Amino acid sequence: MKIALHGASGRMGAALVTLLRHGDDKIVGAVAARGAPEVGRDLGEVHGLAPMGVLVQDDVGSGILGADVVVDFSHASAVAGLMRQAKRAGVPVVSGTTGLETAATEAMQDASRSIAVLWAPNFSLGIHVLAELVRHAVARLGKDFDVEIVETHHRGKADAPSGTAVRLAKEVEAVRADARRVYGREGMVGARTPEQLAVLAVRGGDVVGDHTVHLLGLGERLELTHRATSREVFARGALFAARALIGRPAGRYGLGDVLPPV
Repeated sequence: MKIALHGASGRMGAALVTLLRHGDDKIVGAVAARGAPEVGRDLGEVHGLAPMGVLVQDDVGSGILGADVVVDFSHASAVAGLMRQAKRAGVPVVSGTTGLETAATEAMQDASRSIAVLWAPNFSLGIHVLAELVRHAVARLGKDFDVEIVETHHRGKADAPSGTAVRLAKEVEAVRADARRVYGREGMVGARTPEQLAVLAVRGGDVVGDHTVHLLGLGERLELTHRATSREVFARGALFAARALIGRPAGRYGLGDVLPPV
């Protein structure tokens, strides 16, 4: 693959560079935010590695030129611009950027009419299976079990709750139509009502990403947990998705669309 990295100077950019520098796939472009100190520097040197011959740019159109696919782990505010440029260039996009607002989601939907766009809040294959298990468990255990979701991430994460936690909440809501999300509790809030679905965010240290779905009944509870110990797992998943996306028709895709069928 010829890959362009959008958000090349971030943590996920570093994980992708580490994976790609010795493989057969090639990084042909790297884009960082306008005005970022990494702009104009060699991508390898930015991440403390040997020079790679790829300069970090702040112009998206130039940065994705010649790529087979764009892999995006950037900031929510940059996604709409990327989608417009990728549509213009006819390059498919794999994106794991979370915290998207209306402008970004609309630009993504518009681009998907012309190119293949795969967005996922988490590129861990284990998380995808966790989501499937959550839907199954909630359906099987029924309304006598309360459901709460707790996610933990590093102190630098900008959005809360995580995109993965929101996805897990949607799996619960797909089974329980009356579920009502709660994002925090404070003071005399009264007893928990059956329709509540709390989604709670913990921030601190260098935690890559932990997600636990609690199903709490009377006298028993079930906890479904996924822990990521390295960003490499997300980088590997994103590259797996990128390889699977090349050559697919225009449209919106999720990680489940490129995984082996059950």
